Amino acid sequence: MTEITNNVTDIKLDQEMKKSYLDYAMSVIVGRALPDARDGLKPVHRRVLFAMRDLGNDYSKPYKKSARIVGDVIGKYHPHGDSAVYDAIVRMAQPFSMRHMLIDGQGNFGSIDGDAPAAMRYTEVRMAKLASELLMDLEKDTVQFAPNYDESEFEPTVLPTRVPNLLVNGSSGIAVGMATNIPPHNLSEVINGIIAVIDNPEITIDELIENFIPGPDFPTSAIMFASQGIQDAYKTGKGSIKLRGKTHIEYNDNARDVITITELPFQVNKARLIEKIADLVRSKSIEGIAELRDESDKDGLRVVIEIKKGENSEVIRNLLFKHTPLETSFGINFVALVNNQPRLLNLRQLLDIFIDHRKEIVTRRSIFDLRKARKRAHVLEGLLIALHNIDEIIEVIRASKNPGEAKDKLTSISWKANNIEEKLKVLTDELSRPEFLSIKYGLKDGNYLLSIEQAQAILELRLHRLTALEQDKIVDEYNALIEQIKYFQSILNDEHKLISVIKNELIEIKNNYGEERRTSIEVDTSSITTEDLIPKEDLLVTMSSTGYIKTQSLDNYKQQHRGGRGKTAAKVKEDDFIINAFVANSHDTLLCFTSLGKVFWLKVYQLPKVSTTSKGKPIVNLLPLGDGEKIQSILPVNEFNKEKFIFFATQKGTVKKTSLDLYSRPRANGIIAIDIRDNDELISTQLTDGNNEIMLFTQSGKSIKFDEKKVRSVGRSASGVKGINLVNNDKVISMIIPKDGANVLIGTENGFGKQTPVSLFSLQGRAGKGVIAINTSERNGYAVSALMVQVSDEVMLITTQGTLVRISVDEIAQSGRNTQGVTLIKPDENDKLSKMLKIIFTEEETDDD
Repeated sequence: MTEITNNVTDIKLDQEMKKSYLDYAMSVIVGRALPDARDGLKPVHRRVLFAMRDLGNDYSKPYKKSARIVGDVIGKYHPHGDSAVYDAIVRMAQPFSMRHMLIDGQGNFGSIDGDAPAAMRYTEVRMAKLASELLMDLEKDTVQFAPNYDESEFEPTVLPTRVPNLLVNGSSGIAVGMATNIPPHNLSEVINGIIAVIDNPEITIDELIENFIPGPDFPTSAIMFASQGIQDAYKTGKGSIKLRGKTHIEYNDNARDVITITELPFQVNKARLIEKIADLVRSKSIEGIAELRDESDKDGLRVVIEIKKGENSEVIRNLLFKHTPLETSFGINFVALVNNQPRLLNLRQLLDIFIDHRKEIVTRRSIFDLRKARKRAHVLEGLLIALHNIDEIIEVIRASKNPGEAKDKLTSISWKANNIEEKLKVLTDELSRPEFLSIKYGLKDGNYLLSIEQAQAILELRLHRLTALEQDKIVDEYNALIEQIKYFQSILNDEHKLISVIKNELIEIKNNYGEERRTSIEVDTSSITTEDLIPKEDLLVTMSSTGYIKTQSLDNYKQQHRGGRGKTAAKVKEDDFIINAFVANSHDTLLCFTSLGKVFWLKVYQLPKVSTTSKGKPIVNLLPLGDGEKIQSILPVNEFNKEKFIFFATQKGTVKKTSLDLYSRPRANGIIAIDIRDNDELISTQLTDGNNEIMLFTQSGKSIKFDEKKVRSVGRSASGVKGINLVNNDKVISMIIPKDGANVLIGTENGFGKQTPVSLFSLQGRAGKGVIAINTSERNGYAVSALMVQVSDEVMLITTQGTLVRISVDEIAQSGRNTQGVTLIKPDENDKLSKMLKIIFTEEETDDD
């Protein structure tokens, strides 16, 4: 129990320590370390911008000394050291710290090398243009103001920002028992996400990630890997993402290879990175580096690493990723203040809080503007009455002894309003009456009773306002105010109108300040240690009908003449056969399209590299395929270019074109690539540039050639349009993109085939029945495959039993469309030709035949 003796209070030490510590902790959390979820600012940043606004330190005004700003902030609002305030100013002026700078600085504000900024007496600042959007409408009673530390000034508790600043510029801070680390994002993407939430309140975080906000966008650019960490961060508020600096290798045959670093991960110090690389070279942790130098200048960052001759530059680069901050992790922790309480927020909650903030700001602004417009309109209404009764008004004023008596007389008389009565009947009571005004004033039975405010305005009316032109100005201003009042009332009375205003302002912000994404997002499907040991080489990838996939070196196959027996590429079971084969680089990404229209991602080097007689590995162990789902088409991709497209063809003749970059964001469980309808399946995909011709071939020997431009680009989940009109249960077997001067090589199941010039196939409209490409007969059997070839090409023939024959195209006779062809391969009994594959060489090979 507390006992007071001689003005001394006895207290329990543990209770006092607990109370004092909690008070201190909350003071740090709320007053210093964590940003507000609405405007994304900590108190010090908010106070800096507010002080600069009070000083008129706007983006269109001259610069002011940083020391002047710091003095105002610590003197009026921020009772802490000047270094804390100046550090906040410096960060808001650093292009490598802020995605969109809030302060325009002049002088030395530090560098990416970690150099300290110049002292505040040497630098000058003013608000950046974007900062004015954070302070917009502050004077319109849009936010609450609170007393400063000594109650001599008032400061805003939050800014009425039009910019989703918390996500756009991010924030970091360490409080007591908690911390925040919010990465910067792309302004346009965030606004698109906010608008998507407004338009569809049921939108999920997955849909936001896939279509609008794929991940952070850092001011230093670099590369971010798509990973589960982004999903976790956006869904739970916590996660980790991997960042990698942007590098490229210059290969020189007669000189040293050069690795050039042009972009660094966010918050990586360039000078320390170079020191770390030098330490690794001295300690021989990384061998093979001949020279290291920093060639950065005002045009950009450039660190050059020369590699000793004979060393593998790719392996050295991967070692740099592994052992230096050239590759680093960024821990995301979406902690911010909501109602002055720290909360861990997910992406949707962050967007919803900003939307609610904008609703409150626009509502309060509209109320303020409505009151102001009504007050002014009420005064103008009185002036209109005065102009209509000007002679009587002048007579009353001249007969009055003083202004007070004149005011009393003006408010006690009912004035004529016959010529403007109709307008006043509509407008007076509903629109132009201020809420403080009694209903006894205004239009009554054809006459008008003036209020004290109107009478005062009439007494202050200057004589020049009685001219006809000035009277017209009063009428025009009054009419304009009435329209404004209607507009403000519509915002307050209609939720849809309020939302429309918010959306339009966001779109204006995006149009004025939006930029292209700087940080590229790439697929990360392997660890550095695995890729270090994988040389870049061309491999033959094969997959059997039961789903066994593998890679083999092209050296396993020697060139043979037409009609040869071939060499077994895969040891398969009696009921198994090869259904897919192609050549790809070991570091390429494989887009694996299934018969059901989904797409999965793999790296070529992730596939088992085995002997020619090995079955390989079941693809179901590499990809999460569904029941009855099989890989139908695989495209090797080394870059997801926005200018490229994937062209699809299904067995029932449906075609579709979709931009390649829509498939650049991998998911472990795959995504929908094309909407496959009942009893149909995907048979082929091709990479295109959007300006090609397309040829489809059917098993009955028909073909159609049409312009790719006749098929417009659509989204991933679309189903497509008809490419060829099939009859008699015919089905599409192949799709090619023809080139001028090339031939079409067509093979049938009994081992026959021919090559026909592309020029013999005339261009038709899409969805036609096509023309004869090869005569199918009992001798030939059905057509099984079609390829576009040149005379210098070589082709791999694959049978259902896994036999491969490699032949030169120049050994195959050319003939017209309506012919049967010649022998390409002599299959064994019960064996059939299954597929043909064109081989692309990257190194010279000798003819060992």
